[in-house]
Amino acid sequence: MSFECRSDGRRVDELRPVKFQRDYTMMADGSVLAVFGDTKVLCTASVIDGTPKWLGGDNTGWVTAEYSMLPGSSFERVSRRAGGRVKEIQRLIGRSLRAVTDLKALGARQVIIDCDVLQADGGTRTASVCGGFLALHDAVSRLVRADELEVLPLLDECAAISVGIVDGVAVLDLPYLEDANADVDFNVVMTGSGGLIEVQGTAEREPFTRAQLDQLLNLAASGIAEIVEMQRRLLADPPEPRPPHQTGTSDIQHTQISAVR
Repeated sequence: MSFECRSDGRRVDELRPVKFQRDYTMMADGSVLAVFGDTKVLCTASVIDGTPKWLGGDNTGWVTAEYSMLPGSSFERVSRRAGGRVKEIQRLIGRSLRAVTDLKALGARQVIIDCDVLQADGGTRTASVCGGFLALHDAVSRLVRADELEVLPLLDECAAISVGIVDGVAVLDLPYLEDANADVDFNVVMTGSGGLIEVQGTAEREPFTRAQLDQLLNLAASGIAEIVEMQRRLLADPPEPRPPHQTGTSDIQHTQISAVR
């Protein structure tokens, strides 16, 4: 694989076309459609008063996530039943978003992030983290606007991307065909300030070297920095107030932001 001969014509260090559509649905407290190439994930955030009993009622909030691939999101129908892979992914999303949330400042409430894959072409978990952060941000921003929170309970941005080694070459943001044929496959989650939250990596065939690991992490960091910049541009404007929940209400404003090529 040469520097510019990936199957979709991208450079090895280039993201797929990325778009975040804010307030994609109108009922949830936060709602974002995250699009990475042909992968599309609907991320919604729902705020619930009270927290899980095991937290002990110490006025500390909680952020958790649920993830699913809809039956028509892949070429073969996906079952709605949650298997081990689904549970592993939703734990990753929850851990990632809690890492940038001030749970004390959130207070005795829970935010549930639902990530539903509408169309899967690789990178669904990383798209879920990116869109889930934006949905979480809008949900808690609306709590601040309603004077239910004194401060925004977020410490940093959060974004994720896949990287891998395909035909001996390190590449960024793998679609399904590359992911299925990768020699090494990584998912990397980072904060906006560059801190690592989680690194998931596997050698699918031959072991990889420390130098290759460093190369993959550097590649992921550059891609995540680009995504975080998109997040910041979108979040520079506060979320629109929610319209009254009445039949026929449809005048919700959509905000889109895309990767600049």
